[in-house]
Amino acid sequence: MTQAPSRRHLLGAALAAPAAAVAATASPGGTSRSAGTPWSGFSPRRIERMLRGAVADGRAAGVSAVVWQGGAERYFGAFGLADVEARRPMARDTLARIWSMTKPVASVALMRLWDAGRFRLDDPIARYLPEFKSMRVHADDGRGERPAARPILVRDVLRHTSGLTYAMEDGPADRAFRAANPLETAPDLAAFSRAVAALPLRHEPGTAWHYGTSTDIVARLVEVLGDEPFDAHVRRHILRPLGMQETDWTQPEALKHRMAATYRLPDGGPPQREPDMPFTFASGGAGLIGPVDDYLRFARMLLGEGELDGVRVLRPATVKLMLVDHLDPAISPRHFLKSPGLGFGLGGSVRIAPTTADEPPGAVGEFSWGGAASTLFWVDPANRLAVVFFAQKFPFDEVLHRDVRRAVYG
Repeated sequence: MTQAPSRRHLLGAALAAPAAAVAATASPGGTSRSAGTPWSGFSPRRIERMLRGAVADGRAAGVSAVVWQGGAERYFGAFGLADVEARRPMARDTLARIWSMTKPVASVALMRLWDAGRFRLDDPIARYLPEFKSMRVHADDGRGERPAARPILVRDVLRHTSGLTYAMEDGPADRAFRAANPLETAPDLAAFSRAVAALPLRHEPGTAWHYGTSTDIVARLVEVLGDEPFDAHVRRHILRPLGMQETDWTQPEALKHRMAATYRLPDGGPPQREPDMPFTFASGGAGLIGPVDDYLRFARMLLGEGELDGVRVLRPATVKLMLVDHLDPAISPRHFLKSPGLGFGLGGSVRIAPTTADEPPGAVGEFSWGGAASTLFWVDPANRLAVVFFAQKFPFDEVLHRDVRRAVYG
């Protein structure tokens, strides 16, 4: 397996399912729970059965999950192996690649600069990234390439309405992206931004929701507006202040023994270890590595309306703005974000209506996203709940996510 198609497919095709996987309904009875107490149907034993079963059934080599609700940890469990060949168990301090769960972190970094008055959401990104000044659209509608009707706005890259792509489909813009291969050829975010800006858009800005490289442009905006490298900015203003001491795009040699390996698990066959694929540059769309407790601190910050343990990252109003739907009803098509009860906020999906009977439980108002190696997180403000689930499995396993949700909510 070569690196170039693997990374593109992992960032693209393997993530065609997160929005479906995070579909949710109101929690039992549709009501929020009182502070400090879990709902009556909450069962650590049920969660443990699900996690143990996923390993025993050969659906994952190793899994872990942590549940925080009402101001306290309600459950933690880790089962199976982080490294099959070394027989090293999945543990609380196991370091995992979270892939696209990096996106909410990058989005928070940009919204922190919005709090500081550095930009407006309706600013054209070309004001800060001149390479995006004259964008062209090559939509798959038979009309060929043409100038974009309006510029890409900052809010477009935060909500994936920019027209940028991961080449998950086969339109003209997708083929141009695959040919340029900027995820593999760009040495840094600045070069990546220039390479992407030279390609045609998949649709007119603001007219459709299409999952793509928008959050890498969010990261480039953080660099320019924050006047320092993206990774340094995120470390200084988000990761370290929140106590996420071991989360980063690279890990020191002294911690490599705690890294989880990633596996494919063919039916009836032994786990197939995937080669490690280090990123060329610190990406906004993927790449962070860390332990489950670190990401729980990020989730708890969102649950705490921008504050955790006395450290404020965002204003409460800004968190509320991020956690509501920003897609106009007229925005269509919506790529794989097809559930009528799902919208998209600034950096993650948002549950805007109860789901149908065949979808897993949850709560209206949830903010969530997953990662290509089957990781998942969500925050549920109505129930004062945050959940982080780790697995390191390709391809993305939507069924695992559904089972985790059913185990948590009952």
